[in-house]
Amino acid sequence: MPQFKPLLDKKGEFTSIVYMLVLGFGVNTEKFKQLGIDTYPKCWRDLLDPRLQGQIQLADPQLSGTTYTVIATLIEIWGEEQTFEFLKQLDMNVSQYVKSAQVTSNLARGESALSVGFVHSYVTERENGAPVEFILPCEGDSYSLGGLSIIKGARNLDNAKLFVDWALSKEAQELPWRETGVYQIPTNINAEASPKSADPKKLNLIHIDFEHFGSAAEGKRLTDKWVQEVKLK
Repeated sequence: MPQFKPLLDKKGEFTSIVYMLVLGFGVNTEKFKQLGIDTYPKCWRDLLDPRLQGQIQLADPQLSGTTYTVIATLIEIWGEEQTFEFLKQLDMNVSQYVKSAQVTSNLARGESALSVGFVHSYVTERENGAPVEFILPCEGDSYSLGGLSIIKGARNLDNAKLFVDWALSKEAQELPWRETGVYQIPTNINAEASPKSADPKKLNLIHIDFEHFGSAAEGKRLTDKWVQEVKLK
């Protein structure tokens, strides 16, 4: 995808991006009916609806990169101060901060009405019969990128290059959704995305500073700040 070429120019020719995961809200439609809520959240601040008190689950950013992506996304949109004020308010509606995989499975079982995660997993749950839908926030579409690199000093460099070329091909990038029901977004512009998932041609991708938020020191600082200012309070 053209918007990722500048990032790869910084990383060199032995690193590429093999897939994209899109961030959004997952809603359990049956749970919303039970709560008597007939409209689903469209924007981030809609998650502060008092009717959703105790009905939202998020992954713990100490255990999962998903909620760290949420924090980075909101900082890009609002700045750090507003983001942490929002997260403190949101905490009033959060029943639990759980492991990443539990966010989606608990939503599918109706243990929560809403969660925040990568939307491909909500598509899989819906395909398995759960009353789950995904929503892309109105502020713009955030995402995470799956990197693929050849390690420096690789003993079989020529074979590694062949594997990476195959992994980035149209055929390989369509395999996850065609063969295994995993609906991540291909990054090869010639590859088709599943019609069941987010349409990459319609995404309004926000800018994410991967150099800044990809720093281990910044990740630790923001996660520690979340623990002290949100979780422990």
